[in-house]
Amino acid sequence: QERLVESGGGFVQPGGSLKLSCTRSGSVFSVKRMGWYRQAQGKERDLVATITPRGDTISADSVKGRVTISMDNAKTTVTLQLNHLKPEDTGVYYCLQEIMYYKFSTGYVELWGQGTAVAVPS
Repeated sequence: QERLVESGGGFVQPGGSLKLSCTRSGSVFSVKRMGWYRQAQGKERDLVATITPRGDTISADSVKGRVTISMDNAKTTVTLQLNHLKPEDTGVYYCLQEIMYYKFSTGYVELWGQGTAVAVPS
């Protein structure tokens, strides 16, 4: 069973930068996309940014201009760089990798990391 291991996060001063990485153990047949979502306390989990193997990216309006997302050539690791952090960036950040296990699998499945907390004080 593949799993995702996240690293990074923690306490960051306003205006600082954050780098999160998420690595998948095990090989898969195909990767559709990878990305990061975040959940603030009492709120729903929202998109931060995603990337496809082709390099197409989507990011939330709230992080546009501050975010860089990348996927390694092996398609096992996704990295999020977020600059100029604000208190509203506080939350638990979850890694997502949408993968197909085998060539004849019925479709893509979503793998989620356990979440890593980020706190930006006001």
